[in-house]
Amino acid sequence: MHQKRGPTVVNVPVHSSRTQNGFSCCCCQCCTCIHLEYFKTRSGMIKLAELILGFLCQGIGLQYGSGLSDDLGLSFKSFFTNVVWCLSTTLFLVICYVFSPKSIGLVKSSIFEVFFNSLAAFTFLGTCSYLAYVVNEVLNPVNFFMSQFRGYPAMSTAYILGSILGLVYAYDAYKSYRYFKGYRY
Repeated sequence: MHQKRGPTVVNVPVHSSRTQNGFSCCCCQCCTCIHLEYFKTRSGMIKLAELILGFLCQGIGLQYGSGLSDDLGLSFKSFFTNVVWCLSTTLFLVICYVFSPKSIGLVKSSIFEVFFNSLAAFTFLGTCSYLAYVVNEVLNPVNFFMSQFRGYPAMSTAYILGSILGLVYAYDAYKSYRYFKGYRY
């Protein structure tokens, strides 16, 4: 005979129960629904680094890469697509964490962040390697002959920042896996 299983109890850690929320004005607290103390945690600092590096990659790609997309071909398109989907997912997670401290424990205790961060790290390292190859094969000769050509240094910066971002996502995947397995930051 099968034993009937009882209810499953899920404990949700609340990370900001002891601190004040929102902003301090002259005599009161404003916007108490915002929990900015998330950015003081190790996880928050990693997410903030992912956002900053992602916005830098996106800005460089829009400023310099869009005009060179015909020359760079699929390498730029795959890089830029990867930047956009990782940046938008990370931004969505940060918004959830800032407006709902309970979501930190719920999302981090699931496998979602482990899979997302692992996939983001893998795709960033792959697309940046491909972009680095194409930039050095296609834009480096142009840079040699045209002294004012800014596409080569800009796109080189983009794939270097993207590679660093891929390593940050890999570290975040490792930390998310440890959290998922029960080890806390």
